Amino acid sequence: MSIGKVFAGSALLLSLASGLTAHAEDRHVKIINETRHTMMRFYASNIGKQSWEEDILGNRTVKVGDSVVINIDDGSGYCLYDFKGVFDDGDEVVKSRIDVCKTETFRFTED
Repeated sequence: MSIGKVFAGSALLLSLASGLTAHAEDRHVKIINETRHTMMRFYASNIGKQSWEEDILGNRTVKVGDSVVINIDDGSGYCLYDFKGVFDDGDEVVKSRIDVCKTETFRFTED
């Protein structure tokens, strides 16, 4: 086999591996509010943290039936996160151990 073919094959494998790595690290999750109240704040903290990170929504809200796409990646490499939604009626809903490496959509619903 020629060096050119080996180089071309190696470049192809490297290209494919890079694409897989980028996809595996995609932590964008669509958060859908299927409750009866507007979501005022949203928090996501990897399971290695002992406290909640900052409110990801900032000055935005998620009205009933609306959604927002959030990049959950905090640079830690974690896939498991706890989510907390705070709603306009004062309720706080916590969902634990959400795999953001596999989950593309997460719904806050009335239990």
